[in-house]
Amino acid sequence: MSAMTDWNVPVAAQPRQQDLAFDLDAALAAVVGLRASVPADAFTAGTLGVERSGNGVVIRKDGLVLTIGYLITEAEEVWLTLADGAVVPGHVIGYDQTTGLGLVQALARIDVPALSFGRSSATQLGERVVVAGAGGRQRSVAARIVARQEFAGYWEYVLDDAIFTAPSHPLWGGTALIGPSGDLLGIGSLQLEGMRDGVNTPLNMIVPIDLLPPILDDMLTLGRPDRPPRPWLGIFASEIEDRIIILGLAPRGPASRADLRAGDVILGVDGEPVDDLAVFFRRIWALGDAGVEVPLRIWRDGDTFDMRVNSGDRNRFLKAPKIH
Repeated sequence: MSAMTDWNVPVAAQPRQQDLAFDLDAALAAVVGLRASVPADAFTAGTLGVERSGNGVVIRKDGLVLTIGYLITEAEEVWLTLADGAVVPGHVIGYDQTTGLGLVQALARIDVPALSFGRSSATQLGERVVVAGAGGRQRSVAARIVARQEFAGYWEYVLDDAIFTAPSHPLWGGTALIGPSGDLLGIGSLQLEGMRDGVNTPLNMIVPIDLLPPILDDMLTLGRPDRPPRPWLGIFASEIEDRIIILGLAPRGPASRADLRAGDVILGVDGEPVDDLAVFFRRIWALGDAGVEVPLRIWRDGDTFDMRVNSGDRNRFLKAPKIH
């Protein structure tokens, strides 16, 4: 993505006040730009990069900002750009691997309105929404909810009820999904291709805001939810023609140490066959907490064999946030 000053959403795709029942500019003022720097030796540097940029949304008057976790994972510096152009430092409070959400605290007083939470579970297909990026109307998209369904991500991630919107926002990470009442319904995570009216169309995948309140207090005090971590293998997997195929492995991760390889086909977990990515991940998680042994059946180069992988806690491979 080019620099923030080098692009605007096309006028025809921008939200218009006359189409909405809330104060559009007041809601958009809560959306901030976010830039994070990550050490070159960070575990995620190779996959997510060392310079990350996107968006966040102020959710409390004291400057607490909600964003998508991959932007701030292992960040040693975070900078927030406000609607008036002011830039203030931020501190990573924490991120949750299960939901994908992350929190940043502004380290200077900011006079920015906070967006209140809506109920993402109440959203309806076809509902008019705004996918808001930092920079006001010119960096926001008038969109509609086109799907709500399960989503499985190749990095060992599953959402039960992800929200999908179209048209897509070009700088989607950490965007605010603003509902018809001007409240926050979710946080932008990805851009994907999906079918809409028979045409393959770019969509935004949104993490529902309903996932945050149950873990918010824990995130603020512990930097993560107060629950045992899930078992993590350190694989990047895809579902291709009803087969679970390993596309890559996290360096030094449990699967790499166990000699799983790119191209391996996962046939089963703990004696149960798998041909669906979400089912594959859930069967691993059902075995217990991080550290549990994961029995896999593998097909490789015409041979079928069993392998046991000692799972890990993903967070132990990551650099912890630094106190500024």
